[in-house]
Amino acid sequence: MPSVSPEPANTQFKSMESMFNQQTPATSASSSKPVGDDDSKAPLPKGVVLDKDGKPCRTCTSVASWRALTKQADLKSGSANPHSSSTSNTSKMTTSTAAFAAAATPSPSGTPSDCPPDVEELGRSTWTLLHSMAATYPEKATTEHQANMSGFLKFFAKLYPCWVCADDFQTWMAHPSGRNQPKLESRKEFGWWMCEAHNEVNRKLGKKEFDCRFWEERWRTGWKDGRCD
Repeated sequence: MPSVSPEPANTQFKSMESMFNQQTPATSASSSKPVGDDDSKAPLPKGVVLDKDGKPCRTCTSVASWRALTKQADLKSGSANPHSSSTSNTSKMTTSTAAFAAAATPSPSGTPSDCPPDVEELGRSTWTLLHSMAATYPEKATTEHQANMSGFLKFFAKLYPCWVCADDFQTWMAHPSGRNQPKLESRKEFGWWMCEAHNEVNRKLGKKEFDCRFWEERWRTGWKDGRCD
């Protein structure tokens, strides 16, 4: 496994994307599924993922792709009814001015923090939760604790908001060899397993792998150079 020194490792996780930020041919931008009554002739913007009901999945799509989809819909609406376009846009600006003025600072994805998360922001938040759970896992877990965590991971993989991501994680954990089953006997094993799960996604996204020797410094104790103190 390629190694990453502590300094790059620290910056590596600042730009974490969803562990499940994958697209299948059926849900990619080239999908021909209709989004509306007359959308079948217009291809979806690149990166837009459809939900199982055939509609765009917000939590499966990046904010850039979602905005492209929204812009496409606005242009189509304007073309269909050019006389109402100007009035509609003015109305949107008027009703949203107060909301934007009161909005929190933008999130890393470029959207205000009080907006629904896109697939990347959702992924970053999820990794923070999962790694933190590993960092606070018992040094030696009881049978009950192992069963509880095993159950959590099982249902988490089924209920994750991005269905493409959820399917991907379930498939990875269910590898026929059994090699990807959660290692839950101790904090050391679980933390390393979580790091390997994250690296699997890094590989799929073409990103550098994190050196798992440093997972505790990154997620539990803080870096030895004191930057976290």
